[in-house]
Amino acid sequence: MDYIKIYNEWLEKAKEDAQITQELLDIKDDNDAVYDRFYTPLTFGTAGLRGVLGAGINRMNIYVVRHATQGLANYIKKKYGTGSVAISHDSRINSDVFKIEAARVLAANGIKAYITEELEPTPVLSYLVRNLGCVAGIMVTASHNPAEYNGYKAYGEDGCQMTDVAAGMVFDEIQAIDVFDDVKLCDFDEALKNGSIEYVKDSVYDEYIAEVEKRQVNPGICKDAGLNIVYTPLNGAGNKLVRRALADIGVENVTVVKEQENPDGNFTTCPFPNPELEEALAKGLELCKATGAELLLATDPDSDRVSIAARRADGTYRLYTGNEIGAMLTEYILSCRKANGTLPKNPIVVKTIVTTKIIEAMCKEYGAELKNVLTGFKYIGEVILGLEQKGEEDRYVFGFEESCGYLSGSYVRDKDAVVASMLICEMAAYYKKQNKSLVDVIDGIYAKYGYYLNTTLNFYFKGAAGMQKIADIMDGLRNNAPKTIAGYQVEAIADYSEKVATDLVTGNTEAIDLPKSNVLSYTTEGGHCAIVRPSGTEPKLKIYITAIGKTAEQAKAITDKISDDMSKYLD
Repeated sequence: MDYIKIYNEWLEKAKEDAQITQELLDIKDDNDAVYDRFYTPLTFGTAGLRGVLGAGINRMNIYVVRHATQGLANYIKKKYGTGSVAISHDSRINSDVFKIEAARVLAANGIKAYITEELEPTPVLSYLVRNLGCVAGIMVTASHNPAEYNGYKAYGEDGCQMTDVAAGMVFDEIQAIDVFDDVKLCDFDEALKNGSIEYVKDSVYDEYIAEVEKRQVNPGICKDAGLNIVYTPLNGAGNKLVRRALADIGVENVTVVKEQENPDGNFTTCPFPNPELEEALAKGLELCKATGAELLLATDPDSDRVSIAARRADGTYRLYTGNEIGAMLTEYILSCRKANGTLPKNPIVVKTIVTTKIIEAMCKEYGAELKNVLTGFKYIGEVILGLEQKGEEDRYVFGFEESCGYLSGSYVRDKDAVVASMLICEMAAYYKKQNKSLVDVIDGIYAKYGYYLNTTLNFYFKGAAGMQKIADIMDGLRNNAPKTIAGYQVEAIADYSEKVATDLVTGNTEAIDLPKSNVLSYTTEGGHCAIVRPSGTEPKLKIYITAIGKTAEQAKAITDKISDDMSKYLD
């Protein structure tokens, strides 16, 4: 790819955005800077686009967004002839601009665009796609990435993020057209007048909230529980709808972190707005200590994920992993719905393959079927779609992934921090009436099922050489699989690329009924597990470790041994 030629073309044609123009001029004599922005385009995949804001084909800007949207429009016209697309955005820098630019391209191609007037959570976009009968959806967000990033998630007509096949077809369409000359564009105001772009009616959000509130397990339990909550939307999209849902179910004492209440794409008080990170929760924890709150809720910028911290008896706060929150919600939903007589016949719980194995024991306890799917919430959405097609969507009870994403109900097809926040508060109220804190609850779960400690190791490998290193490590593990890990005999291996699971004790093999994925799983005696997987969005290798002990200390000791042993394969 002649990056200098492409740079010069941008210098000539990319003149609408003064900031882009200035950046292009600023780097004119900096070959490394030019190369970094123009050596390769951002790849459109199942997560859409994601990249640093700035000038160039390897950055997020209005031209790259228009280009991707034209490719999406061409895909839609070939598959459907015409149709409509729902578009929303979060609080990130230029998210509102990119939403408008995408709508202009779609309208110019004869495809109606429904757009939200203000920022909305990602699950709302998933809801809009199905509610409005759209053939696709666009959510402008970079989820929990740092402030210099933005992104573009594409959804199919089912409200799930696009599958590998659909994303590949859109990518091919993008590759076939020029970023400037082949993109159609209309006037926004004119499109509003003629109806080819239309704002979403406010009544739709009322319908969405009504669907969320249908997922209450014990309606009314919060009204006299006296919960004291601190909430932070981390300067993102969750503020209005999360607070509305909590107010509707009777959670009245909610104190919001002022510095993180309003939309702010700079994320000045949490440079890494990822609710899984303790640093992102610092302001919320400060406010908890000042107010004596029982619970901290934190939603990420596009409000599809939520994490929590709960007060201990000594006044300190315990932070929870996504696995622990999911385990508590699973136990709460299954146990209460069974007691209430609202658990469906043959209930189904869905989790990703890297999510805690404690759910297996819970499902066995309550007679629920557990489905394991590949990493990515779209695969949980596909399970819901399959049930819906058979008229059995009510069997879906709960689904979650270890990275703090949860969904109860089939009204959307993506993780939803609004419903999860509501259920977490309801769960806290339920146990509070039994004189239990959420610290008591997680301790009780570990006492009942065993202490399942889940740890994720991240190993970064930069550049092209790093990507090759990751490939070599995976090949090495496939060709020379470990026979023992941390002194424990490996009893089972699953290769999700070959779609084969092997029981090393019996020698039996079984086909894995999931799409191919570059993932290797090793299960040892005692049920401990190490799963190795390259990241789908970053140049890193992830190792997911499960250690099962009678106590936290025992599980931690096993985790440390597995970590040390598996790290040897990365040399």
